[in-house]
Amino acid sequence: MTRRGHLGVIGAGSWGTAFASILASNHLPTLLWARRNELAREINARHMNQPYLPDIPLPTTLRATANLEEAVSTASTIVIGMPSHAFRDKLVEIGPMIQPGVAVVSLTKGVEQETLFRMTEVIVDAAKIEPERAAVVSGPNLAKEVARGQPGATVVACSDMGRARRLQRLFHHRTLRVYCNDDVAGVEIAGACKNVIALAAGMADGLGYGDNSKSALITRGLAEVTRLGVRVGAKPMTFIGLAGVGDMIATCTSKLSRNRHVGEELGKGRALDEIIAEMNMVAEGVKSCRAILGLAERAGVDMPIASRVARVLFDGVHPKDMVEDLMLRAPEPEFLGIA
Repeated sequence: MTRRGHLGVIGAGSWGTAFASILASNHLPTLLWARRNELAREINARHMNQPYLPDIPLPTTLRATANLEEAVSTASTIVIGMPSHAFRDKLVEIGPMIQPGVAVVSLTKGVEQETLFRMTEVIVDAAKIEPERAAVVSGPNLAKEVARGQPGATVVACSDMGRARRLQRLFHHRTLRVYCNDDVAGVEIAGACKNVIALAAGMADGLGYGDNSKSALITRGLAEVTRLGVRVGAKPMTFIGLAGVGDMIATCTSKLSRNRHVGEELGKGRALDEIIAEMNMVAEGVKSCRAILGLAERAGVDMPIASRVARVLFDGVHPKDMVEDLMLRAPEPEFLGIA
């Protein structure tokens, strides 16, 4: 953290670019890695990322490159904004380039399908670094709003609280308040699972249900996500914070949410493949749903909403049948498995 060098952001999608913009606006030397040369050139020449953040100007101080070694090898902090399905391969590739002591921070809200690892666990395993150097940023951070400079907040979590505080100071911005904690598992479980609940919330919208229905679904979704988090060692308080209820509200209600959009189109009766084919960005809830249920099964946790979302996604169940199935479940205590 005390090394001289730029901040390297790996992944020029919407959130990676928006976060890099925050860093560059903090007068920090920031280098954004883009997979395509033409996108790196557009960012450098026109200060725009039209494919992912259309018509939103980027700081003129933000630089981009398609050279991965340039972005990583002299970086003092590395931030990863890759989709979960591409995360491991990129970490394996850059692992030998990362300098000793450098923190590696995940922006990705997902669970690896094959291993059921959270993203910081993938960082440690694939890049061969110490766990205390892996951190995560998560919260109600819709990329377009962040990139436009609208006021917001997020949380950075690391098992090393000294490092978490240093990252907090580094990332804190006049339009993005950054909080910190040491509950890495809780922040990551909350960030990954809320995408699946957002798919269900979108289905409620697509089916034409009202605010009572959606409020109940979001609240009960938060309960089952908390239940999973507590069972794997997370702190319950994390789930009433920015990474928990904060991110859940934004992702389940915003028209900018990719996961909510996919759910809404499913609720209208469209096929998943057709919906995904129209999108140039990843809906992480679709990618991570099975892995999250794998984590729940391994932990012995019931996730009624997530399990029924999976039936809609992968088994052809109609969203309306999913809702009826949820409503006919046996009554139970409100905080079962949490308190």
